[in-house]
Amino acid sequence: MTETFGQRFSRLRKAKGLTQDDVAMRVNVSSQAVSKWENDINMPDIGILLNLGEMLDVSTDELLGKEVHAVTKFEPDTVKTDFGKLMLKVIIDSEGDKVRVNLPLQIVKIAIDAGMQPSISGSGKTADVISSIDWKQVLAMVEQGLLGEIVTIDSKEGDRVRVLVE
Repeated sequence: MTETFGQRFSRLRKAKGLTQDDVAMRVNVSSQAVSKWENDINMPDIGILLNLGEMLDVSTDELLGKEVHAVTKFEPDTVKTDFGKLMLKVIIDSEGDKVRVNLPLQIVKIAIDAGMQPSISGSGKTADVISSIDWKQVLAMVEQGLLGEIVTIDSKEGDRVRVLVE
């Protein structure tokens, strides 16, 4: 089933930990207007869409339902980025939580080579997802030249986990 604008907007808003009143105040509309958007009764004015996208950390295309494909590329040996200059980014957006981890890939490689397994504390699906990633395989792909968004996982609860190498 295709997600409606209202369902998508509600999911994105909740993932940012915002209430309908928070959104209404930030874009200068009534909370009833936000409720109508989420119930697919009305749509926001076009002039508000950019602000909504920025507030929710998504593009206007994604806000309106266009499937966004992350750019992942494979660099041939002749143009490979110096491994020591790369950053591993783990982005976790869940209801009420927004986690951003940026680590030099060299440190991650040292930790994995020493037998450490990256994880996050706590329980739940997000913690399970992070611990289930085969980090050695991720490093092997990066060493072969893969850059960009390597892993994206969206749960039915609205959690999103993204692993990028830049």
